[in-house]
Amino acid sequence: MMSDKKLNESDLISVVIPCFNDDKFIEQAVESVLSQTYSNIEVIIVDDGSNTETKEVLKSLKPKITKLITQENKGQSTARNVGIKQAKGDYILVLDSDDYFEPTFCEKAIKVIKESNNVKLVTCYANLYYDNNKDSCVFKPIGGTIKNFIISNCALGSAMFQKKDCLFNGGYDQSMKNGFEDWEFYIRLLKKGGSAYVIPEPLYNYRKRCNTTTSRANRIKYDLLKFIYLKHIDLYKENFEVFISHLLKRIEREEKEKIKNTQRIDFKIGKFILQPFRWIKSLLR
Repeated sequence: MMSDKKLNESDLISVVIPCFNDDKFIEQAVESVLSQTYSNIEVIIVDDGSNTETKEVLKSLKPKITKLITQENKGQSTARNVGIKQAKGDYILVLDSDDYFEPTFCEKAIKVIKESNNVKLVTCYANLYYDNNKDSCVFKPIGGTIKNFIISNCALGSAMFQKKDCLFNGGYDQSMKNGFEDWEFYIRLLKKGGSAYVIPEPLYNYRKRCNTTTSRANRIKYDLLKFIYLKHIDLYKENFEVFISHLLKRIEREEKEKIKNTQRIDFKIGKFILQPFRWIKSLLR
């Protein structure tokens, strides 16, 4: 359903950037916001208990931004919520402090969210850069409705939504300090309807680093998945068939991959070499 809202630059976008010990990249993140083709933007940085080096960089950035909020380290969810509550704009864009947007994202995203009453979240494709700075690829989230998001996170962690929708749904879960908090928030955002729209362009630049919240989350992902499934148990019961079909397909893929690996020549050679040692070990039992 098309909205009767018209795009004009009187609509303020509040960009909220939580920052924790990120003196190396925070300046580039801020500059990517300041160079947006959409000009009516405020920039709010929430310093989540950063070290001295980062505080020095934030101090130098203070004249360029709208607001710098300093707090003790409470985690990314709390930092985002604090920034969102103090935002003056009706439209919120969250940005991780070690990543950055291309100049046209805000202009294109706010146009999408204002032209449709159904879109609750706007994201885009992303350029993924790895720690070695040599490997890169384009990640293409699929967006969609709640039926997509109960399976996996189908949007980037940095995305645009309306402040009223965020506050109505309780913001980010502040108990989730180890990752997946953006996905869980999107589930609540879309639970009663609406969709996430993906701009089919790589307008976001995402650094895949070794010691980020995302990388740490992947090491405990099954605990985080259990938390989300149980928190939204009614939703998963309601979509039981879709959810079970997904789990079975994933198990099937993993089994096929396991069989494929056992048929590789290096696996067979390794098995052949180890066979005498296993025989000796069996005699010693």
